[in-house]
Amino acid sequence: MSNRSSGTLLGHPKGLFLLFSTELWERFSYYAMRAILVLYLTDKTMDGGLGWSTQSALELYGIYTGLVYITPLIGGWIADNFLGQRRSIIIGGILMALGQFTLALPHSMIDPYSINAFYLGLALLIIGNGLFKPNISTMVGDLYTDGDNRRDGAFTIFYMGINLGSLLAGLIAGSASAIYGWKAGFLTAGIGMIISLITQLIFAERLLGNIGKEPAAKRAAAMNKSGKQEPLTRQERDRLKVIMIMGMFVVIFWAGFEQAGGLMNIFSQQYTDRMIGSFEVPAAWFQSLNPFFVITLAPVIAAIWVKLGPKEPSSPAKFAMGLFFLALGFVCMMGAVMQQGGDLTVKTSMFWLVGAYFFHTLGELCLSPIGLSMVTKLAPLRLASLMMGAWFGFNAIANYVAGIIGANVGEAGPMAIFSGIAIAATVAGVLLLLCSNQLIRWMHGAEGRVIEDEEAVESVVAKA
Repeated sequence: MSNRSSGTLLGHPKGLFLLFSTELWERFSYYAMRAILVLYLTDKTMDGGLGWSTQSALELYGIYTGLVYITPLIGGWIADNFLGQRRSIIIGGILMALGQFTLALPHSMIDPYSINAFYLGLALLIIGNGLFKPNISTMVGDLYTDGDNRRDGAFTIFYMGINLGSLLAGLIAGSASAIYGWKAGFLTAGIGMIISLITQLIFAERLLGNIGKEPAAKRAAAMNKSGKQEPLTRQERDRLKVIMIMGMFVVIFWAGFEQAGGLMNIFSQQYTDRMIGSFEVPAAWFQSLNPFFVITLAPVIAAIWVKLGPKEPSSPAKFAMGLFFLALGFVCMMGAVMQQGGDLTVKTSMFWLVGAYFFHTLGELCLSPIGLSMVTKLAPLRLASLMMGAWFGFNAIANYVAGIIGANVGEAGPMAIFSGIAIAATVAGVLLLLCSNQLIRWMHGAEGRVIEDEEAVESVVAKA
């Protein structure tokens, strides 16, 4: 299924960089809209907003982001069984572009139906995202044959595109909204989606070949002797168990990591000395550290994985590294709290925060792109996009848990929260290392490593 005829770039199929660009502009579209949604909802109507209360706006935002994580399950199933990944991406992209342009319609054009148009725009974005999100990631995996040690590096490069889109979105959409009004921000998001679609339509045939054209279930059935879908084999069930177990560790990681937008954001605003000479660094700028570190570190990490070759760590080992880096980041935050010495009026050095974001990003690069890569290695062909959708579902659970953790800071205090997350991440990392051999057995050589099942070995010896 891999398309090698298009050649390589930087040691990877050129198709990777097409998918990189497609995802970059789609993520630009998503994050541009997300950056201004709550601000638009809560702004005064005389200033072009909808005049909602903060509570109502955040409730809607929570529902929207929750549906954004759930719909890839449905979109993945539709792609696997009916549309194929390429058609799903195009249809999803068109729906998302329509959604953004619906949100961008001036109130004067759609009154008295402006609220109806707003909900229609959100619905189109949610449905389109469900079709787009799981399938673009699955196609990255299809560029590589089983056992190709470039795959993890490829997903790390792909992940850089996601963060570059996020970084550009806040700057461009935020500036457009500030100068021309909220509707201009939604318009830039729609333009970003159009660029993503055009990029895919122009180059896909040449750089991707047949990848993603045929529904995975149809391809899988054609590979069976019967020509029909058959029950999952023991090997496939084992590999699905690995995805589910690793998903639980993903929840632990993201529940801690997502404190960046909540608890750590508050800490940077209220308790951090942000003065450089006479200039005060805006607290919001610290949110840009993560995408900045991803963009600068991702090529280095990708090169390291490729350089290691056969010595490259397994996915469970990389996940454990990610959890340990997360713990180190929160050790930095513990250092910041200790610098206060119990006096909340003391401002701490901003270098604690920079260190925390640095280690958290290293952890993210050891876990998030590796997880996407792992799903493409382990998921049965006919369930490839569905399982990618399920993988994003673990992020939804993590975001919910992160909110619960952050809400308890008032009772427990920041030191208890930061140290608790550091300890939980360390324990989870150790536990993952302890069970890594069993997980590798259940992978059945998907990563090029084979640890013989002890029962099978004993059975062979007994027969001999």
